[in-house]
Amino acid sequence: MFVALPPYRMENRVNPSNNNSHPLIGMDKLTALAFQGIDLNPTAEKLIKRSHQQQGDAAALMDLATIYFLSHNPELAMQLQAGAIAAQPRYQLASRPLKPEVRVLALMGPGGLMDNLPLEFLVDDSAIAMDLHYMQPGAAIPADLTDYDLLFVAVGESDTNRPLLQQLAIQLQHAPIPVLNRPTQVMQTTREAAALALRGATGVMMPESIRINREELTSLAGENLVAHYLPDQNFPIIVRPVESHAGHGLARLDRPSDVATYLTEQQEELFYISQYVDYRSEDGQFRKYRVVLIDGEPYLAHLAISSHWIVHYLNADMVGDSVKCAEEARCMATFDNDFSRKHRKAFAAIHTALELDYLIIDCAEMHGGQLLVFEVDTSAIVHDMDPVDIFPYKQPQMHKIFSAFQAMLMRRGAA
Repeated sequence: MFVALPPYRMENRVNPSNNNSHPLIGMDKLTALAFQGIDLNPTAEKLIKRSHQQQGDAAALMDLATIYFLSHNPELAMQLQAGAIAAQPRYQLASRPLKPEVRVLALMGPGGLMDNLPLEFLVDDSAIAMDLHYMQPGAAIPADLTDYDLLFVAVGESDTNRPLLQQLAIQLQHAPIPVLNRPTQVMQTTREAAALALRGATGVMMPESIRINREELTSLAGENLVAHYLPDQNFPIIVRPVESHAGHGLARLDRPSDVATYLTEQQEELFYISQYVDYRSEDGQFRKYRVVLIDGEPYLAHLAISSHWIVHYLNADMVGDSVKCAEEARCMATFDNDFSRKHRKAFAAIHTALELDYLIIDCAEMHGGQLLVFEVDTSAIVHDMDPVDIFPYKQPQMHKIFSAFQAMLMRRGAA
């Protein structure tokens, strides 16, 4: 349980003309503490005290917002974040180097921990100076872009973020510095747009996803109308709420009668449906690979192995399973000469189709050799927080990813 903030009016706590803001502790540091089970109440109390004593310290409110997001109190977190952004849209990271080799401005949007790419993990303790600038819908683009070498759009794709991405797409058409992960391309990472973009891509299979409303989904219970939405398809199908993540609300419907049961458990109004693809390996296990594509080059972030078709790293029981961990370690050690080489054309096709400098791909391997793509994303977390005593092979792999990301920024910044 986290401490509750004393009631106060946000506009009286942060004065834009009295800017005494500290650097951010940062989402990476706070998330790592929470991941380790460390009590964040003392940190929250210090930040609350700072926010009262130094009325210009917007960073205190921004770090507090992160703590309350981590404690599953999104209403209070959003209130704190909104007050901080209104007072000060620009934030420095505490890990900023004294003599940076590259200066990067990351454009963020208001929202929760999954609404922006957590760049802090990727550039921590590097020679890259990265500032975070929170863009509000309708706000002008920062006037000091030429003080930086690169601009990185960290706003992730979602229905909530789409108006901001559309705004940024117009504002950044003639940016005076290089722009990485252009918003027009980020908007192509929706399930339906990505499947369309990857249709016919060499070595890639991404099932078509269709948005339907609750009434349309209900109609599938009465008669088989799947083919009306998904041509040439039938049950079983996959269904999920449009804005769901990490498997929440994800289900396989094997027959029309399953629709009514599913809808009694879900209150959302919009859903995705797609073809169910059986991607079991020969041993009956389901394997999902998270691959990070950096400037077109693939890097393995994790391999999750499960007996259930819904595979996420946290539900795959990787912890404590020495056999699964040994396989993941081997896959990481051989990835460049095995999985990556085997699917080289597929990864190249994805990079060509989506044109994103940084992209996360959740995928599997089909029996016929195709790369089955579940989803693509630009804001999923890639981190090095897993305990070394359980996963001794993971930190070197994560740092390889971080180094590749930093090298890309160095190259682009020097161009």
